[in-house]
Amino acid sequence: MRRATIRVVIPVVRWPKYRCLSQVTDGVPQFSSAQERPANTSTKSGDDQYDVVIVGGGMVGAAVGCGLASSALTRSLRVAIVDGNPATKEKYSKPKDAVPDSRVSAITPATVRFLKDVGAWETIQGSRHAPFDTMQVWDYSGLGYTRYQAADVGEDVLGYVVENNLLISSLASALERTGFAEMICPAKVKGVQFPAGSSSSSTRNLFENLSKRARSHIGASTSFQDQKKVEQASPDAFAPNDNWAQVLLEDGRLLRTRLVVGADGGRSRVRDMAGLETRGWDYNQHAVICTVRVVYHHSTAWQRFLPTGPLALLPIGDDLSNIVWSTTPEKAKELKEMSKEQFVTAINRALTEDFGPLPSSHMGGPFNSKWLTPLFGEMPPSVSEPFIAPPPVTACLSDRLSFPLSLRHATKYVSNRVALVGDAAHTVHPLAGQGVNLGFGDAATLVKTLREGIKTGENIGELALLEKYEKERLWANLPMMAVLDGFQRVFGTDFPPLNIARAAGFNAVQYLGPLKKRIISFAMGS
Repeated sequence: MRRATIRVVIPVVRWPKYRCLSQVTDGVPQFSSAQERPANTSTKSGDDQYDVVIVGGGMVGAAVGCGLASSALTRSLRVAIVDGNPATKEKYSKPKDAVPDSRVSAITPATVRFLKDVGAWETIQGSRHAPFDTMQVWDYSGLGYTRYQAADVGEDVLGYVVENNLLISSLASALERTGFAEMICPAKVKGVQFPAGSSSSSTRNLFENLSKRARSHIGASTSFQDQKKVEQASPDAFAPNDNWAQVLLEDGRLLRTRLVVGADGGRSRVRDMAGLETRGWDYNQHAVICTVRVVYHHSTAWQRFLPTGPLALLPIGDDLSNIVWSTTPEKAKELKEMSKEQFVTAINRALTEDFGPLPSSHMGGPFNSKWLTPLFGEMPPSVSEPFIAPPPVTACLSDRLSFPLSLRHATKYVSNRVALVGDAAHTVHPLAGQGVNLGFGDAATLVKTLREGIKTGENIGELALLEKYEKERLWANLPMMAVLDGFQRVFGTDFPPLNIARAAGFNAVQYLGPLKKRIISFAMGS
C-alpha cells in the first residue's frame, strides 16, 4: 500500500524595494536596512547614504524625525537631521521660577496627541507649561465680544502655551532616547540637487482650485508670486545623478538620500533649490513679543482686535503672561524703544482703553435665553458668561523682540524626492496661534504617508506617494489660512458699517451654541 504524501507549499512573500525582512513585530514587518541602497557611484570621500535627510532641526523638523522613530514601519529607515543652529542640541534647563522665554507657541489638543504619540509630551509635562481653558476675543469698538470655553465642547482645555525652546528640547530628547536619527549640527547646507521629475496635473489643479477660492475671499489683488534665485553649489560638487537627491554641506560632506524634507523655515533654501514657488503678501505689520507679569494667575487667552492689529495676552504659568502685539512697523519700533514702565502703560491702555470702550457684560439680550434651546440645541456654558476685563499688566520682564508678518504659501509642497513641512510650506499671521499647529499637522501626515508607502512597497521619494501627503495637507491648510487672513483684513479695517457688522458677528458666535462649538472644534484641530 503506497503511503500518501501531503506536500505543504509555503508561499514566499516578496517585499519589493527592500533588501530583507528581518523580523515581524505585532504583525508589522521590520526591515534590517530600510530601502535597498545601491552602491555609491561617487568617488568623493565621506559620502553618506540615507533614506531621509531632514533639513532643519527645529520644532517641525524634529517632529518628523520623532514620528518616523515612533512607527514600527519607519523605524528602520536611516535618517539624518541637518541644522545650522548649535542651540538646537542644547537641553532645556530653565528652572520653573525663571522668566520664561518670549518665544512661545499655543498648541492645540491635536498637537498634544501627536507629541504624546512620539514620546515628547512627558518632558513638557515635567517642565513649565500653561494650559488655558478659556478664550475671550473682542473688538476695539466695544460693540461685541465672544468667550469660548473648553467645557463648551466637553474638553478640559483648549490648548497649552509652551516655550519654543522647551518644545524643541523635548522632541530632541525623544529622538535621543531612541537613538534613531543622526543629528548633524551645527552644519549648513551649501547646495541640494534633485533628480529630474515633474508634478502630476491632478494635485496641481487641486491647489489652483483651492487657492483661487481662498484668494477670492482674502483679496487676490495684494498677492504676489515669489521665486528666489539662490546660489547653488557647482554641479561638479555632486555625484553623478542616479535618481537620488543629494545634499551638500559646507564642510564638503555629501549626503545622498531618497527623500529630502524641507523643514528649514519661511526662508527655506530647500524650497528655493527645488524650484518651488511661493505666493503671498506682506501685512505691513510687525509682531512685538515679550514676557510680562500680571496681577493674578489666569488660564484665559485674551485677544483684542485693534485697527493696527490684534493684541494677545497668553498665560504662561503663575502670574506670568506672554504678549503678542501685532502693529505697524513704526509702532513696533516705538514699543521696543520706550522704557519698560512706559511699555506697561501702553499695554494696559491698548487692552482696555485705546480706540474705544470695553464691551458691555450683558449684550446678549433676548439671545441669552432658554427659548433658543429648542431651536439650536443645548446652549454651551460660555453663552451665559459676561465680558471679563483682562488682568492688568504690572511689569515687563524680558527684552521685547519683533518680527515682520506675512502670508506665504508654496504652490507645491512636493516634487520628486522632496517634501516641504511647516513654515517652508506656509506661513500665517499669528493672531490665532495656528502656525506651529499646522506644521505639526504636516509632520504627522508626512509620517503617516511614508508609513503607508512602505507598507505597500512604494519608494518613499517617489512623487506619486508624496502627492498623497500634499493633497491631504492642502485641504487642511488652505481653509485655515483663508480664515486667518480674512480675520486680519476684516478686523484691521476701521469703517463704521463694518464695525457694526463685526459686532453682530461676535454676538452671533457668543450666543449661538452650534456655531460656537464648530469654531472651537475647528481651532482645536478636532
